[in-house]
Amino acid sequence: MEKIIAFVVLFPSLFLMPSMAANNYNVIRFGAKPDGVTDSTRAFIGAWQAACRSAMAATVTVPRGRYLLKAVEFRGPCRSRITFQISGTIVAPSDYRGLGNSGYWIVFVKVNRISIVGGTLDARGSSFWACRKSGKNCPVGARSMTFNWANDVVVSGLTSINSQATHLVINSCNNVMVRRIKLVAPDQSPNTDGLHIQGSAAITVTDSTFQTGDDCISIGPGTRNLFMTKLNCGPGHGVSIGSLGRDADEAGVQNITLTNSVFSGSDNGVRIKTWARQSNGFVRNILFQNLVMRNVQYPIIVDQNYCPSNQGCPQQGSGVKISQVMYKNIQGTSRTQQAMIFDCSRRNPCQGIRLHDIKLTFMGKSATSSCKNIGGATSGVVMPRGCL
Repeated sequence: MEKIIAFVVLFPSLFLMPSMAANNYNVIRFGAKPDGVTDSTRAFIGAWQAACRSAMAATVTVPRGRYLLKAVEFRGPCRSRITFQISGTIVAPSDYRGLGNSGYWIVFVKVNRISIVGGTLDARGSSFWACRKSGKNCPVGARSMTFNWANDVVVSGLTSINSQATHLVINSCNNVMVRRIKLVAPDQSPNTDGLHIQGSAAITVTDSTFQTGDDCISIGPGTRNLFMTKLNCGPGHGVSIGSLGRDADEAGVQNITLTNSVFSGSDNGVRIKTWARQSNGFVRNILFQNLVMRNVQYPIIVDQNYCPSNQGCPQQGSGVKISQVMYKNIQGTSRTQQAMIFDCSRRNPCQGIRLHDIKLTFMGKSATSSCKNIGGATSGVVMPRGCL
């Protein structure tokens, strides 16, 4: 008996291996083919369902190789925590119509305690973008990976390329960590936002790169307690709060922090954008701090008169109330002479806007700023001179 106990102490992993293997669901064992041609959707669903039923923490393993996946939904609730460990590349059908018209490619619904670790998603979006630009009748476009009504989510080490539409969506979720991700699409690819967040709370985004054809990060209604740090954005349309105020009855955005990040060649740096129509929405308690702008078209911009084609904005005034926004230690170069634009609502002027230690130049000289309907204060060195 003493010899057996000693053996267990010295080699405990041998006794853990059977249970660990029992909770590790390899998609190849469920019929997936790593050839990038064979449809592996059913195999992935089978592995997911087995993991979801597990009474103990489970792992769905995607080994090296390329796996063809059509539009797929991974639905919960599940019994225990699940880790999607991706070592290979998941590819969409080569024909963009193969993802259908649902707006999703890979979607997780009502799943708690889920981790996506590593791997690459390739949505092969180029033919879809060509359809959009041609003016033909095209599908709505699929978001590459979406989380709906999920809690305790980790997305780590994921790369997403060539999305048809938005790369990654967090919708109506709580307690989400996004770290070390890379989202890439050509700068002229339409509506390929990097990360979109809405109706969600307690979100952290860190150590990530966004090179997109639309917003690097877009922040929608009902987002609160969002912390972003160590991001690289560009090309793309910057980090945008909005557009907000599309609907008259809309949840507000609050407690948003972006710090220690770099914007390179993007159309915007930090932007707040609201529709020029009636809304009970709001934006408050925002901090943009320690940011570097490199050849950014509009480093700091608030646009409360957003109204494409001048339709649906009868009073041409935004109802969204913007208040308590701090811009602190933002430096770099603007691609246009007007580096700061505050075009706030005449019906609901911006309040509590603060500028502290801003240094933005245009072609080696001080840039300019523009202000409408705004109240606030400046401190430290502010260049261009604030028009508050």
